[in-house]
Amino acid sequence: MKLKELERQAVQVWSPASQYPVYLATGTSAQQLDASFSTNGTLEIFEVDFRDPSLDLKRKGVLSASSRFHKLIWGSFGSGLLEASGVIAGGGDNGMLTLYNVTHVLSSGKEPVIAQRQKHSGAVRALDFNPFQGNLLASGANDSEIFIWDLNNLSVPMTPGSKSQQPLEDIKALSWNRQVQHILSSAHPSGKAVVWDLRKNEPIIKVSDHSNRMHCSGLAWHPDIATQLVLCSEDDRLPVIQLWDLRFASSPLKVLESHSRGILSVSWSQADAELLLSSAKDSQILCWNLGSSEVVYKLPMLSSWCFDVQWCPRDPLVFSAASFDGWINLYSVMGRSWEVQQMRQADKISSSFSKGQPLPPLQVPEQVAQASLIPPLKKPPKWMRRPAGVSFAFGGKLVTFGLPSTPVHQVPQPCLRLVFISQVTTEPELLAQSAELQEALGSGNLLNYCQNKIHQASLQSEKMLWQFLKVTLEKDARMKFLKLLGYSKDELQKKVATWLRSDLRLGESPQSKGDDLNSNRQQAFSIQTSKHTTWEASASSDFFDELIPQNMTLWEIPITEDTEGLLSRALLLGELGPAVELCLKEERFADAIILAQAGGSDLLKQAQERYLAKKKTGIAPLLTCIIQKNWKDMVHACSLKNWREALALLLTYSEPEKFPELCDRLGTRMEQESGWALTSEARLCYVCSGSVERLVECWAKCQPASSPMALQDLMEKVMVLNRSLELLRGPDGVSPGPATTYRITQYANLLAAQGSLATAMSYLPSDCAQLPVQQLRDRLFHAQGSGVLGQQSPPFPFPRVVVGATPYSQETSSPRLKFQSSHQVPILPPRPRIFTPQSSLMMPLTPSHPSPYQGSRMQNTSDYRPSGVQEAQPLPLGPGVRPGPQDSLKNAPVPKGNLQRKKQCQQPLDKINRKELPPEHQSLKISFEALLQRCSLSATDLKTKRKLDEAAQRLECLYDKLCEGTLSPPVLAGLHEIARCVDAGSPEQGLAMHAQVVGCSSFSEVSSFMPVLKSVLTIAHKLRV
Repeated sequence: MKLKELERQAVQVWSPASQYPVYLATGTSAQQLDASFSTNGTLEIFEVDFRDPSLDLKRKGVLSASSRFHKLIWGSFGSGLLEASGVIAGGGDNGMLTLYNVTHVLSSGKEPVIAQRQKHSGAVRALDFNPFQGNLLASGANDSEIFIWDLNNLSVPMTPGSKSQQPLEDIKALSWNRQVQHILSSAHPSGKAVVWDLRKNEPIIKVSDHSNRMHCSGLAWHPDIATQLVLCSEDDRLPVIQLWDLRFASSPLKVLESHSRGILSVSWSQADAELLLSSAKDSQILCWNLGSSEVVYKLPMLSSWCFDVQWCPRDPLVFSAASFDGWINLYSVMGRSWEVQQMRQADKISSSFSKGQPLPPLQVPEQVAQASLIPPLKKPPKWMRRPAGVSFAFGGKLVTFGLPSTPVHQVPQPCLRLVFISQVTTEPELLAQSAELQEALGSGNLLNYCQNKIHQASLQSEKMLWQFLKVTLEKDARMKFLKLLGYSKDELQKKVATWLRSDLRLGESPQSKGDDLNSNRQQAFSIQTSKHTTWEASASSDFFDELIPQNMTLWEIPITEDTEGLLSRALLLGELGPAVELCLKEERFADAIILAQAGGSDLLKQAQERYLAKKKTGIAPLLTCIIQKNWKDMVHACSLKNWREALALLLTYSEPEKFPELCDRLGTRMEQESGWALTSEARLCYVCSGSVERLVECWAKCQPASSPMALQDLMEKVMVLNRSLELLRGPDGVSPGPATTYRITQYANLLAAQGSLATAMSYLPSDCAQLPVQQLRDRLFHAQGSGVLGQQSPPFPFPRVVVGATPYSQETSSPRLKFQSSHQVPILPPRPRIFTPQSSLMMPLTPSHPSPYQGSRMQNTSDYRPSGVQEAQPLPLGPGVRPGPQDSLKNAPVPKGNLQRKKQCQQPLDKINRKELPPEHQSLKISFEALLQRCSLSATDLKTKRKLDEAAQRLECLYDKLCEGTLSPPVLAGLHEIARCVDAGSPEQGLAMHAQVVGCSSFSEVSSFMPVLKSVLTIAHKLRV
């Protein structure tokens, strides 16, 4: 691709690689004459700015010269000084060598000419600065004259050897070796190249072609290998480039033949030693790959010969070409077409000819357009190669590589490229705490572990939570929960006794003292009589029981017409019910309760209800709950300020079978109605009920963006609570829900990223069927290598594709999961069991004490399970009726701001005849419609509301598939998991489950509803509903 162009009949040279900005210097060419036949020349310096889209170069300095130039060379001598840009050396006619100060040429201030020397006898056509010592300049001219100039002292140049040692001929090119500073080579028209050793001041080797048709026009040393160089021939009979190695100088190593006429110049890339530029009389510019000896880049045929090509030292992909037609062009080897330049030129011309109206578009012939295409390099150049690379691998491994520090030519072949693999640990505190937890789980010493956590906790809520977790591992957990809540029976008895003693002192009297004396005497008497034998006591008591007491007080039965008389008549007739009614009406509640107790349980219950309804005291609701045992109403009706008292009532009175559900209800109410104020306290309810799933969901709501240490803290609580459940139910009785499985998998990934592979694998659920868990288990197993010798390999979690097999069969209804195709709605498989890490030395634990969450408490974690199996019936369709969208539905207007659904994926006949959703799937529709309603109420912008309306319509396709029973078991299981996450207020977990379902199902099965379901979950996550 052409980057810049300059119309000059001149020779050229680039600024050194250290120079910025990049400059291009031109000097009027001595080989060409214009119409004026003037011999005066001009030295110009142009800035090359590739950020400028135009093709023009900006001239920054100009200087008139007394003669024209055969050769220009730009050295870095003096560039270490402040504001110094190096030195330009120009070779002219009559042996003239001129040195210019670039800084002065650019500033147009001081005298730019450093020195002029006319030592040579002919035209100076060869110049080169030493790459190691910038003050050394080699120049070559006619009659085999070679001078080495020291810019610090230009008075007397040195010669590499005497003329008598060489035949007199012109010097076509000079080049310093790029690896050894005292080696210089020269090229001659006779096809010979001479290599000079300046330490010996004599030639050390001569290289020449035996065909005698090699007329050297250019010379270049290999950038990396000190003993290799290239020669090019300008003879049309032998237009070749020869690669020589001085260690085998009898014949060239390679011969490059693609030019049809003589080669005028070559340039070896200093950035990539495999790339070599050449220009020839066939008007072609080629870029060679010396490794493969092929042309890797080719410019289209030029209009004139290019006599000089040069790589840009600073920008390796750019090169310049000077041609005899008076143009200097700058190109890029990163191939593109010339269409950009053509369009710019066309726009430029159009702007000159247009009169306020655009011209019709230019129709370029197809052949011309194809000819303008320039292919890029066939192989990426070396400067694009990464000098170093780094990548993280599974298990916290860091893989790095880098180029060798030793130069390539000094490295023995073949060269070894080292790849370093290191372990990276970014969370040392996490690993330390994880090891501590692992040790506690392995040894079974969780009580001390919980006690340490209690001492380390800084927040009172955390300390209380760990205290509750510790109690779950102990005996008589309910009583200890009550003590932690501040309610102790022993303390209560002491307080009641103290209160009663204080009341006795206030009402003390002599009569009471006498009564106490009589009672003490009676107690003493009874103690003495108790010493008699049993048969003696029984015989004596029969005699005294028949005696009638003397001086008894007579009492009368009222028979009046007042309340007392009516009450007497009711009692005489045995009508205890009316008697109780009379007592309650007269507010004689003690008499009513006593009579009702004599009348049976039904009458006592009625009396209690009447009493509680009339006595509106502060403690009446508490008495009502205790007597009627309606704990569900108590959980929903009590004030959240008394959550401790409510939990204490459940611990004291509720039945073991209903206790977990009641605690979960109380915790859920504390989360939802307290405005996050009691979220930490709600976790205590979940610990009491043993609900690991709700504990994890509560944690996720408190910390939506979990940090590694927060996740570690959660896993500590989950594992301790799981161990207490294992003590009660055994290892098979603990089944994690989706939220718990997701967090355990996340924690295992985190441990694996820190290099703790074995520990990470031990935390994964042992029988989980979720694809991410299986894939992680497979990766962990194989990443450990020899660490899992003797263990059975987990099942392969990825689909196996048999090449050439039938792509679809009746037995395989999904490309990822194999199951028997059926029209039945399946029952979901049991939930995976959490495997708590254990050591081989740990003794089996059996439950030996009652737990506060005995009995069935899995209702809260299994609501999503379908209750039965139902056959899917085909929809009744008439003959010739095919399901498909109707135009009337497509064109029907959709009301804005409403979630009204207009189904577009089936005919209205299907919708009319469609059965209702099966009972086991109705919860899906309820959950998704409730989510849409919440999002619609929270959305404020019209665009989101429109998306929700469209989503409501497209979800009808899901409901149709549920009615038809065409969805596979994994998809149904995933949909119920998503609905459960939606009900729990966690759209983030719903999105994670959505990704798992999509990954385990075929595209045709879920493409009609899964994308819109993801859109709704994403909106819900953004709106935080």
